[in-house]
Amino acid sequence: MPSSTIRSISITVSDDDGAAAPAAAPRRARAGRRKAARSLGQRSVRLVARWWPVLLLLPAVALLLFEASRLRASSPGPPRPVSSSSLGRLDPTTHLVHGVREPCLKFLDPKSIENLVFPGGTKLDSVVKRIIYKSDDNDYDTYHSEANSTYLLQHAEATRFNLFTGFQTLADREESFKVNETVNVHCGFYSDNGGFKISDIDFKYMKSCKVVVSTCAFGGGDDLYQPIGMVNSSVGKQVCYVAFWDEVTLSTQESEGKVIDDNGMIGRWRIIVVRSLPFVDQRLNGKIPKMLSHRLFPEAIYSIWVDSKYQFRRDPIGVLEALLWRTNSTFAISEHGARSNIYDEGKAIVQKHKATPEEVEVQLTHYRQDRMPDEKRLHGSKALAEASVIVRELSPVTNHFMCAWFNEAVRFTSRDQLSFPYVLWRLNMPGINMFPVCTRRDLVNSLGHTRKVKPLLTQNNSESSAT
Repeated sequence: MPSSTIRSISITVSDDDGAAAPAAAPRRARAGRRKAARSLGQRSVRLVARWWPVLLLLPAVALLLFEASRLRASSPGPPRPVSSSSLGRLDPTTHLVHGVREPCLKFLDPKSIENLVFPGGTKLDSVVKRIIYKSDDNDYDTYHSEANSTYLLQHAEATRFNLFTGFQTLADREESFKVNETVNVHCGFYSDNGGFKISDIDFKYMKSCKVVVSTCAFGGGDDLYQPIGMVNSSVGKQVCYVAFWDEVTLSTQESEGKVIDDNGMIGRWRIIVVRSLPFVDQRLNGKIPKMLSHRLFPEAIYSIWVDSKYQFRRDPIGVLEALLWRTNSTFAISEHGARSNIYDEGKAIVQKHKATPEEVEVQLTHYRQDRMPDEKRLHGSKALAEASVIVRELSPVTNHFMCAWFNEAVRFTSRDQLSFPYVLWRLNMPGINMFPVCTRRDLVNSLGHTRKVKPLLTQNNSESSAT
């Protein structure tokens, strides 16, 4: 064919044929991605098939570690060392008020405290004017006669009442909550055979106290922390610092070189060694000096209770002025910082293994049957108290309250935070000042418990607690 002819031939290309080549590339890309996905899925399946025991084990290990950490947090563990930053701290605790930082507790200056004069009691018009401490001495032979031995055994198994407390029946209990001008209540110490023996020398000293700051450590428990922040003039106003120990604590402290001097003192504290404690439960023994200071110090006008894990760091007269006299109160106690409700507190006590579920349920069931309200506040005050610092005038109205509170701790659990709201609700005591946690932190330095308390296992005390 001539070349001119070849040059004249044209080749027509349609638009569709021209687009076909570029369109093939995305299809190949999508196919590649699908193939890669299938390959990844297959590799994943192979990995799971190979390592499935490990994948199952990892959550189990994580759960085990979590539970172990919770157990460590809830267990007592070894005693924590006393923090040098807490011991002896005197700086005031503050909080924000309308954006301005102010002291939690406004104390008078030392010069003003020196010039304070004790008021002639509060100005509150209380119904209770006189308290009679019920004695079962006349019924002792009746209780222990052969004819009543079955009744006595049943009564002892059902409660912890004994020769120290007297045998409060449910009818006696109900009568004790009646607010009259004269009240008649069980309140410990009713029998010479009941225990909590104090020497004549110590009791003579206790009768000299007008204002007492007290604490206790039974069963070789906490160390003794010397009080600080005291104005010198308070000594002349018959202010006593009294620590109650048992023989186990005495032996423990002496082994650590803390020896009582010839005047019965260690530092500022007068050490009162108690013998024949009436309860096996050491926590319940501790309620005696905590709640019954009016029975221990018959001439005292005011008392301040401080748990043994604290160091008291304020002048006692200044505390009375700030918490009682200034507010026209007869009773001051710290609010609970974590909870406000008695039934929530019951759950917390069980969760922390501070009492058995059965004994807490018995107590709360009884309170429900008495129609104890499920309230966060009772008579205008927070329902739940922390109860590690108690400041009070030793008057008939507060003595009545403390006797009733003590009897509830004996009848049910020794967790006094659980019985406090009930007694507050039943008695509606006037002149109560429930101060916030911030104020408590201004009164004391928190040092924690030093060592685990040893249970009381002596034969004599075991017998008396079961009587």
